[in-house]
Amino acid sequence: MTTVLETPRLILRPFRESDAADVYAYARDSRVGPIAGWPPHKSEEESREIIHTVFSAPGVFAMELKETGTVIGSVGFVGSHPAGNFPGCPDDEIGYALGAAYWGRGLVPEAVNAVLEYGFTELGLSRIWCGHYAGNWRSKRAQEKCGFRYQFARPTEVDLLGEVRQTYFYMQTKENWRERVSGAL
Repeated sequence: MTTVLETPRLILRPFRESDAADVYAYARDSRVGPIAGWPPHKSEEESREIIHTVFSAPGVFAMELKETGTVIGSVGFVGSHPAGNFPGCPDDEIGYALGAAYWGRGLVPEAVNAVLEYGFTELGLSRIWCGHYAGNWRSKRAQEKCGFRYQFARPTEVDLLGEVRQTYFYMQTKENWRERVSGAL
């Protein structure tokens, strides 16, 4: 069964090859990829290849704007966090990217909150991580809006750009999430 999540303004669904033009439209923008650790896409074919490789992983969703049917970003699980991996405490890390034309509209928190619910209720995760590089304060703000709590910072290799950056790591437990969505926090 293919997982599709819905929010008031978004459909979060698996990527399709036919999304390549939409992905290229936002991923070629130099304001989007480098701040998240990847170079701007150089062609629609490169975006198609990313759909087949990176975006085909389980738990990765296209952010489709309901109003237009356009894919405006990606959100989903990118793998266990290196500071996680405690026996009996399943965890994962959320990553996301959004086209610059859609920044400042609350779409990332809307999508991330849906993925948090999916991770905690359907996947049985105990902790979910998220992070941002120094200077990506929009991402920091989105993570805080979603209830993530700062844990630590450290320099990390940004392999796709061939550099080292200070990275800030945040985490949310299932218990924190339950309290937040029930209105207790």
